Amino acid sequence: MDYLYDGSFDGLLTCIYHNYYQEAADGIYPREHYQPSLISKNIIVASNPVNASRVYRAIEEKISEDSLALVYRAFVSSCPDKENIILNYLRLGFRMGAKIDFYHSHPKVHPLHKIARKVSREVERILGLLRFADNGSFLYAGLSPDHDILPLIADHFADRMKNERWIIHDQKRNLAVIYDGNNKCENKLYPQREWYLVNFEHKPDTPIPEEDGYQELWKLYFSKICIDSRRNPRLQSHFIPLRYRKHLVEFQPSIHDE
Repeated sequence: MDYLYDGSFDGLLTCIYHNYYQEAADGIYPREHYQPSLISKNIIVASNPVNASRVYRAIEEKISEDSLALVYRAFVSSCPDKENIILNYLRLGFRMGAKIDFYHSHPKVHPLHKIARKVSREVERILGLLRFADNGSFLYAGLSPDHDILPLIADHFADRMKNERWIIHDQKRNLAVIYDGNNKCENKLYPQREWYLVNFEHKPDTPIPEEDGYQELWKLYFSKICIDSRRNPRLQSHFIPLRYRKHLVEFQPSIHDE
């Protein structure tokens, strides 16, 4: 039986629940990309937050919190078969417990670890490369990451820029994290302030003139500190891949170059 879900993390966990309490899954697939087969039955599984929560807690308690984090990072990846990689990993994990992550080369463990590492590396890069521009009433940063990493970077900026209003816009997926600097967190046990993940297709207007001036200064600084005799484009492309540069101020044409 193939289980088809709505593409959400709750939807995936609901399918995992059905795998154990209804019928074992031959595979789990996003409903909108599924190609029906004459030899496989399929059923659409509606997302159920209660059942998803039970699986969420089971991963924490029967495997580990680290495994839950790995599963989520695999889920936000762009890997085309991530659902079944997660399913195979969890089937083994519920039998082995926390020691599963010591079996790095196991065929049901290695693929999940590999894609989770790719996501982690991109998160680390974006945290260092993201550039904000002042649009007058809020700060705006655009990006087009390989993976759906907005939920993984939002807490960092909500903590680091907690008194600012900002939008981080994933232009590739038309999603954005929106944070209001005036939002006060009343939960003393969990002091992290709230941010919101929303559909977002509009690109804000041009930054205010003062921001343009700061951007030109940054471009000038970036060009002046470069030592021509030690220029290493290959090494630079390793740390700052070409696909990220369209969102970096220092790689955009300067008015001094026109």
